[in-house]
Amino acid sequence: MTTRAEFFRRLRAEVGKAPASFPASVSRRPDDPGAISETIRREMAERWPQALERFRVELERVGGVFHRVATPDAVPGVIGRLARERDAHRLVAWHPSTLGADWTGALTRDGLAAESMPLAAVTSPAERARLREASAAAEFGLTGVDLALAETGSMVLRSGPGRPRSTSLLPAYHVAVFDRTVLVESLAQVSVFLEAWHARDDGLGGVINFITGPSRTADIELTLTRGVHGPKEVHAIFVETPLHAAVAATRG
Repeated sequence: MTTRAEFFRRLRAEVGKAPASFPASVSRRPDDPGAISETIRREMAERWPQALERFRVELERVGGVFHRVATPDAVPGVIGRLARERDAHRLVAWHPSTLGADWTGALTRDGLAAESMPLAAVTSPAERARLREASAAAEFGLTGVDLALAETGSMVLRSGPGRPRSTSLLPAYHVAVFDRTVLVESLAQVSVFLEAWHARDDGLGGVINFITGPSRTADIELTLTRGVHGPKEVHAIFVETPLHAAVAATRG
């Protein structure tokens, strides 16, 4: 049995491992976030390879898995292999218009029961319940990415029509597909896009999730467990060929 003194000794030792705090200040709100976000996009057109490598390193550091494919057609093959390795059979996905491609047919032919979320608002309580149950029962959840943050290996996802947050939160395995158009380097750049999205008010972003690796939960003794409050595995698939231009235009 752990004594009170031993418990606090261990707690102090774990807290002592945390880095020292740093001074913080409030950033000035940008006057024209839309214009600044476009400037960031243009700059990233030159710097995206370095940002991608930083993203890969940081994602793997927090337990995520990075994949790279040449074209969108290669995405179902990666997902199918992951599903077979995990003996998984069900997948839910964002609507194809939000992903930039429709992979449900290829995934179905590969043995997965794949269902895309509807783009139109679901008003029937029975259908809404069915979709929630389908997301909870699926082993895999397939989403796009609104921003891929190199600084921390995080992926930013906005909720909205055809892109419910349950797709990335309920299944045990989250697969997110993205291209170079969503790469940013820093949290400061992310804040500009948040402001731009808010100013545009395009119906997306009722919920904005920052996903940094698999779900982690620690008890009071700091015993780490994965997958309790979210996916136990997070896979990011980078597609070298830019995804559908219409989808990229909605991202800021």
